[in-house]
Amino acid sequence: MKRLLLALTAAAVFSGSAFAADLAPRTYTKAPPPVMVPSWTGFYIFGGGGGGIWDADNYSVITATGVPFTNTQRMGGDGWFGTVGAGYDWQFNGSWVAGVFADGQFGSIRGSINDTTFNLTGSEKLQDSWAAGVRLGYLVAPNVYSYVNGGYTGSHWSGANYTLLFASPFVTSTGSFNRNGWFVGGGVENSLNIFGISAPGWFMKTEYRASLYDRVTLPETVFGTSIPFVTSPTFKPFVETVSTSLVYRFNWTGPVVAKY
Repeated sequence: MKRLLLALTAAAVFSGSAFAADLAPRTYTKAPPPVMVPSWTGFYIFGGGGGGIWDADNYSVITATGVPFTNTQRMGGDGWFGTVGAGYDWQFNGSWVAGVFADGQFGSIRGSINDTTFNLTGSEKLQDSWAAGVRLGYLVAPNVYSYVNGGYTGSHWSGANYTLLFASPFVTSTGSFNRNGWFVGGGVENSLNIFGISAPGWFMKTEYRASLYDRVTLPETVFGTSIPFVTSPTFKPFVETVSTSLVYRFNWTGPVVAKY
């Protein structure tokens, strides 16, 4: 019986060795190249353009006293603008990003402004503005950043020449002026390393912004002179814009993440 067991064991060992010898040599698969995840910490610059609208509460006051003389009307305008800016972001707690930024906008967002006392109407244009603020958001993907922002803003508006409604020539005029206020907004920014395209450091962002500026009374004078007019319009604008910008980040590379 022992001899039979030894014979069976020996047969199993030799047959297993022969089977192993017949197997093909083991192959090894090369690991895929690592994926570079963009870092959101660092400086960036951007430039782009978009469109905007403004609405304004508009009523007339008696020039000598500042007492309101007409009811409030809502005026408005629309147009286009370009924008440039720069900022710095910090990535923390994995997927959170906070930053500071400043930008400027320039273009032509034009609309109407009235002195309803004598049915006078003119054209008012937002020529340029600037903003400085903070933003905070979350990485919904390693290369996609969704954020909200807010801060302080200033604006420069053109002067207006007034005519009788649907008539000419000009009757009165106002000078250009500046207004300051606050803004809030939000947007999405994403890396352009998508769809097999290699664009190290390049990102794109689309942003909405709403800005509310302080009211101003515009001294109105008889056109071509310095003689004060009987009444003067007031102006309190609310501006909304949507822009798309190309962003360049100076330290786009981040930690290497292996792809399996």
